[in-house]
Amino acid sequence: MNYKSIFVSDIHLGTRFSQAEVFLDFLKDTESENLIFVGDIIDGWAIKRKFKWAQSHSDVIQKILRKARKGTKVHYITGNHDEFLRDFIPLFLGDNFEISNEMDYHAQNGKRYLVTHGDFFDSITMTKKWLAILGDIGYDFTLYLNHHLNNIRRLFGIKKHWSLSKYVKDNVKSSVSFITNFEDILSEHAKRQSYDGVICGHIHKAEIKSIDRVEYLNCGDWVESCTAIVEHHDGRFEIIHWLDR
Repeated sequence: MNYKSIFVSDIHLGTRFSQAEVFLDFLKDTESENLIFVGDIIDGWAIKRKFKWAQSHSDVIQKILRKARKGTKVHYITGNHDEFLRDFIPLFLGDNFEISNEMDYHAQNGKRYLVTHGDFFDSITMTKKWLAILGDIGYDFTLYLNHHLNNIRRLFGIKKHWSLSKYVKDNVKSSVSFITNFEDILSEHAKRQSYDGVICGHIHKAEIKSIDRVEYLNCGDWVESCTAIVEHHDGRFEIIHWLDR
């Protein structure tokens, strides 16, 4: 599959729940002029707690560098989990690999998009980092529970995957309110800066929608949903659900 641009976020390499092998299959089966990583690709928070780096995680990095060497323009936007890179920005790794905090993206449809991870617009991450880290540990525990719950479901012949964390995000009032506020604040910022849209990550919820005439696109994640935003050569944006292919 060939696209103009591919946007992915929240791979969280360095954690046991990262779907690195699945993402590697995605990289092998897709080509694009631009490959844009929208933050939290390497999870520095998790690595500080307990270093865990599988071979598949190294394979992902090597595949990305190989794509850059072969001419794909790779742009890496930092997130809160890979904030350790922010001290070195702007950083250039060869002619086709750039690391920055955000970027302007001029799409095939003639519109201009702000590309940012989104953590700068999350008041908890920016003002109460200890609480954000505690929430991250809680999220890992939810993923751990989810793994065992799905094993039990399979014992009873239920093959369809079910996500506890997705259920919480979609149904718990405080979680839904946080996601809505995040989307509204980010879209309002893009509007004030005269962007036509914003492409982000951070909240692990893939979405394409219009908010007050601003196009809001969220890449999702490669921990549970395994989603990406792709721009077709005709200018269309689409969410790719890789596990549903």
